[in-house]
Amino acid sequence: MIKIIQTKDYAELSRKAANIIAAQVILNSRSVLGLATGSSPLGLYAELIKMYQAGDLDFSKIRTVNLDEYRGLTSDNDQSYAYFMRENLFNHINIDLDNTNVPDGTEPDAEKECARYDAVIDSMGGVDIQLLGIGLTGHIGFNEPAEVFSKGTNCVDLDPKTIQSNARFFASIDDVPKQAYTMGIQSIMKAKKILLIANGEGKADILYRACCGPITPKVPASILQLHPDVIVVADEPALRVIREKCPSSLG
Repeated sequence: MIKIIQTKDYAELSRKAANIIAAQVILNSRSVLGLATGSSPLGLYAELIKMYQAGDLDFSKIRTVNLDEYRGLTSDNDQSYAYFMRENLFNHINIDLDNTNVPDGTEPDAEKECARYDAVIDSMGGVDIQLLGIGLTGHIGFNEPAEVFSKGTNCVDLDPKTIQSNARFFASIDDVPKQAYTMGIQSIMKAKKILLIANGEGKADILYRACCGPITPKVPASILQLHPDVIVVADEPALRVIREKCPSSLG
């Protein structure tokens, strides 16, 4: 079941999405948070930092697992997702870095790393709330369009559209890694609650296909329609196609 919350703009989106994460932290101080990277969560993380600095949140017992990591990048590379999380959240709150987890992009043995990361998630008892963005191909994590839905953590070849989209973070498109380790669709679907955020006109068509279209591995995010507790927080531009073609889903 997907509940869609419409916001006026990115700032309101960030506040409302942060409130959902904050409620989970307050209700269960030992929660396992599934976290995401990219431009979409930046505002949300900034809001969580504000709440922590105001004394409203305590992350000291929180554990986290990130969706993905580029294969081949070290954790101190400024384009790695491990670095991103430290710079944009972890270094600004009272979380124990030993309780944070990101796939190891330097592990050359893909089978070994995927098995290790699945074991980490299982050892925590699963994810209480999983934060997601949505890519232009409909990917969640780095689970790209495919013939079947992925299961556990896997090593994926990135879609050319994804590489192009992420090139803005690198000196040139040639520097963008071509592979990544990512939490699988099955792992994502095991989360007790899922929070997907989307902003901007560029996400309007794919968000409609994910929320209202057929469930197909060609649009990986469409599988979320089968999860019992999904909240989508999106701004008006991102919801344009849904408003036009599937207005009843907005409630």
